[in-house]
Amino acid sequence: MRSRVIFGGLALVVVALLVLVIRKERVLAHGTPVLLELAPVDPRSLMQGDYMVLDYAVSRELARSEAPRQSLLVLRLDENGVGRFLREQTPGTPLAPDEVLLRYKERDGRIRLGAESFFFQEGHADLYAGAKYGELRVAEDGSSVLVGLRDAERQPLGRPVP
Repeated sequence: MRSRVIFGGLALVVVALLVLVIRKERVLAHGTPVLLELAPVDPRSLMQGDYMVLDYAVSRELARSEAPRQSLLVLRLDENGVGRFLREQTPGTPLAPDEVLLRYKERDGRIRLGAESFFFQEGHADLYAGAKYGELRVAEDGSSVLVGLRDAERQPLGRPVP
């Protein structure tokens, strides 16, 4: 009986992880591409390891507003796919064709979009030092996945790892 409980619990954990992976893969495959302008990044974060701490300009704008601790914000996409903070989402308010929802949470006094770190291959920090935009895929429900970084001309940074 005890082994059944252990294996049942293990199976439940594996199923939960699979569901999370499938959700993220769906966002990657079907999400709307959105570029978010990065706020100035602490260059020391590049020296701490093989990742970069990200902060978004839209997060700073939202932090200055009277936003709730957790909700959805509405971004308006320009002709280049760059998202700009427009408003907080009011339930039942339809979105215009150039608007997308983005989920956020306030944690430790900072607005979190769910993609505040970008990991890269060891020794490749210089490839990402010029990052000006974070590239996300955003689902209809506002969930998002960070897929890369872009430079000031909105060109992808880094090179494919062989």
